[in-house]
Amino acid sequence: MRLAKYLASAGVASRRAAEEIVRAGRVTVGGEPVRDPARDVSETDEVAVDGSPVAAEREHVVFALNKPAGVVSTARDTHGRRTVVSLVPSELRLYPVGRLDADSTGLILLTNDGELANRLTHPRFEIEKTYRVVVGGGPVAQRDIEALRLGVKLDDGMTAPARVRRISADTLELTIHEGRNRQVKRMCDLIGHPVRSLTRIRFGGLELGDLKVGAYRKLTEPEVAGLSAARAARRDGARSSSGSRRSRAG
Repeated sequence: MRLAKYLASAGVASRRAAEEIVRAGRVTVGGEPVRDPARDVSETDEVAVDGSPVAAEREHVVFALNKPAGVVSTARDTHGRRTVVSLVPSELRLYPVGRLDADSTGLILLTNDGELANRLTHPRFEIEKTYRVVVGGGPVAQRDIEALRLGVKLDDGMTAPARVRRISADTLELTIHEGRNRQVKRMCDLIGHPVRSLTRIRFGGLELGDLKVGAYRKLTEPEVAGLSAARAARRDGARSSSGSRRSRAG
């Protein structure tokens, strides 16, 4: 097994984060520093991160948390702020799947399954996330909604078309499948409606539902399977769409 995948399966971090940890020189194999995430390791190798031994987790779990405002979406924080991981007591090494800004609330997943985390957050799998957003700047006009639906040009490029539903004059539901930094807030800023509050209400096919702020629950096996099925369906759909575009172009 490649080293980065081994660390992910051990619940150290997602695959991409594990690669960064290796490149930073924080990992040893058999007592020797290793900086190549593709280095092959076996179950008999002694692998350590920052001097602490790690071993592949035998049990994989996923928790859903309704993140409160003021809590950061990391496993630990150098400034002493509360983290999402601190809200879900577990003997397993958990870390968040993706992020929500500290002042944002709503559904965030925590897991020790690095492979699942990687596939749920990697851009190529295009997992949809839905947010309920309260904005300022007066009532949202239809032209603003249409702009979001078509895609808007941010400083890092055009966004993919979003699904938008108006809940009230100042409240929208936005569904996107990209994962750019502060994307929803930047999209709303661009159309002249700065975000006053943002709550994620859906991740893939999983709904926040009536989970209270600060509360968490362990996902059932069918729910975890549903998350996996959603990413697979999205990936297969993207391939099919790509193939259709090639056919039309021909």
